[in-house]
Amino acid sequence: MTLTQELTIADAQGRRVGWRGWAALVVLMLPVLLVSVDNTVLSFALPDIALDLQPTSAQQLWIIDAYPLVLAGLLVTMGTLGDRFGRRRMLLIGATGFAAVSVLAAFAPTAALLIAARAAMGVFGAMLMPSTLSLLRSIFTDRDQRRLAIAVWAAMFSAGAALGPIVGGLLLEHFSWGSVFLMSVPVLVPLLVLAPILVPESRDPHPGRIDPISIALSLATMIPIVYAIKEVAVHGLASPAPLLFLVGAGFGVLFVRRQLRAETPMLDMRLFRRGSFSGALLVNLLSVVALVGFLFYVAQHLQLVIGLNPMNAGFALVPGLVAMIVSGLIVVPIAQRVSARVVVPVALAFSVLGYVLVARSTDPGDVGLLIVAFVALGIGIGAAETVSNELILASAPPDKAGAASAVSETAYELGAVLGTAVLGGILTALYRANVVVPAGIPSDAADAARETLAGAMAISHGLDTALGQTLRDAAAHAFDAGASVTAYIGAGLIVLAAVIAAITLGGTRRIEPSQE
Repeated sequence: MTLTQELTIADAQGRRVGWRGWAALVVLMLPVLLVSVDNTVLSFALPDIALDLQPTSAQQLWIIDAYPLVLAGLLVTMGTLGDRFGRRRMLLIGATGFAAVSVLAAFAPTAALLIAARAAMGVFGAMLMPSTLSLLRSIFTDRDQRRLAIAVWAAMFSAGAALGPIVGGLLLEHFSWGSVFLMSVPVLVPLLVLAPILVPESRDPHPGRIDPISIALSLATMIPIVYAIKEVAVHGLASPAPLLFLVGAGFGVLFVRRQLRAETPMLDMRLFRRGSFSGALLVNLLSVVALVGFLFYVAQHLQLVIGLNPMNAGFALVPGLVAMIVSGLIVVPIAQRVSARVVVPVALAFSVLGYVLVARSTDPGDVGLLIVAFVALGIGIGAAETVSNELILASAPPDKAGAASAVSETAYELGAVLGTAVLGGILTALYRANVVVPAGIPSDAADAARETLAGAMAISHGLDTALGQTLRDAAAHAFDAGASVTAYIGAGLIVLAAVIAAITLGGTRRIEPSQE
């Protein structure tokens, strides 16, 4: 039987779920909310962690990077293991481990132990995320209901991103830095109680044998590539990044060759031959790159240029994230009637508008314009990702939902890393090239001011009033000038995503049982 026939039969036999299915969706949203909050909240706790544990500069980077590196490396492996041993089982193991290790992280006495705890959180986090999305595929077999469920799933990601800065600000105002890790416990305990009751188990009925070599090759592919991207963002091409990328790419070739030759591959490479699957993955990847790149700019602009505190800066982002949630829900009935190759490019046109508004802005202090720009960006990305995520799951047979979900999650992780490395790296490089440090500042301080916008703003407060204001103005001008160029690049990435969608994404017409 061909892959297309498998998918046709799977969708044709879909049955609509009742209240129990929607209750299961609520339970599955708990880990999604937690992981999305965790992605943004730690950056606010890092200054307190640095004061308490006194990590070296390298350790500070690893406190942030250990989690996403391990997570990205293990997503495909954990998704495949969920297909084999049970997706609900992997979800429960991941939730238990994540909660336990979060407690250890909250009370870590040294930076080295905190890094180890963050790496362990990556292991268990890799069990959580593919499981939630693949379980949606098995619970919501009716495609219309599945679109709505995935829209809610994507909306929860956006809600978590909005809550991260706000929750972080509230916790750190009243508690120590460990509180940002302890918040996972009250979120995951209800999951552990309710999931066995409401969420049905699902797995691949013919999983084949475990392939340790494929698992090792997938790790050897993802970890060097993700780390190489992060190294470029921090140290540029002069770092070991090109070598790491080549190493990861080499192992990637070996991984693909092994999957093509295996009778029961860890990852079915036939999925990538489907335009709707590969195209939707690329749309997700480029959309996340654009979103994270925008957030990299706007978070610094709101706090360092305009002068908002982290909590108020987080509140300024809420309208855009609400727009992302609402557009993801509104697009569901539209996607039932209009082809994805039309819906996604039209949605992404709003995101292009958001970036163009930033590029054309002439008033650095106009918070309202930034809010409008982020609302436009959110409308496009919220709608596009809802449609593309549904296509990724619909393009995979139900018994391979875990592996397909893991590939989708990997695209998200790579997109987040690339957003910081590519757009954030370009913005930082343009700032360094254009900032003009006024005369009269000591050489060490001047070097720090040229390095980052945050460094310039910190140094300006130690100078006399006039000189400090001159440095702040020069740094803000250089940063915003770089942001204009970066915004056009971000708009170009979204246009590329829209073109890919128009070419590769097929129609989304419902398949009725009579069409079997």
